[in-house]
Amino acid sequence: MNILILIAADLVAITLLTFALYLRRHRRRDLAVSYLGMNVGVLAVATALSGSTAAVGLGLGLFGVLSIIRLRSTELAQHEVAYYFSALALGLIAGVGSDPLWLPLLLMGLILTVMFVGDHSRVLPGYRHQIVVLDQAIGDEALLRERLALVLGARIHSATVSELDLVNDKTIVEVRYEAARQPGQTRFAEHSPFEAPQPLHLTDPAAARAS
Repeated sequence: MNILILIAADLVAITLLTFALYLRRHRRRDLAVSYLGMNVGVLAVATALSGSTAAVGLGLGLFGVLSIIRLRSTELAQHEVAYYFSALALGLIAGVGSDPLWLPLLLMGLILTVMFVGDHSRVLPGYRHQIVVLDQAIGDEALLRERLALVLGARIHSATVSELDLVNDKTIVEVRYEAARQPGQTRFAEHSPFEAPQPLHLTDPAAARAS
């Protein structure tokens, strides 16, 4: 009877994880299918092996093998990796089970709660990470940070140069920054050597001739 409850709990949990959390926030259908299939597959294998004395070891081995295969197939973002391991963990916990029924149910609820809070849009909403290509070779770190702050209109936390091309006058840099909270708000240095772009003023030709 407990195994039926755990299977039902896992199906509810993976449905919430996939559709209520991941798909609603990130809209990537192929990974949603992957999460569902992987979870149910791990659940089926772990449930079939639950009567064996080596159930836990085989379950963890399956967890590792599937993780390596999946992570080597395509490049995943860090939040997608977190959802992927959460889907695997839900299936493994439900399949292996535990004598006190409340323990696996509590662990599954804990995983959902952590993913709900950790991937919420209100948690560090202004923090960003991206690769920026500048049309100028900048070797000085202080000048580079000022230029990035001017371009991104943000507070720069770290800037790691991936490529400094002196021939083609180009800099490729990996930037972690905090975006401005209000539209149009910038946080670059006041005395930056780089000039901010000036607004373009359009003049009506007829009005100009009349004046």
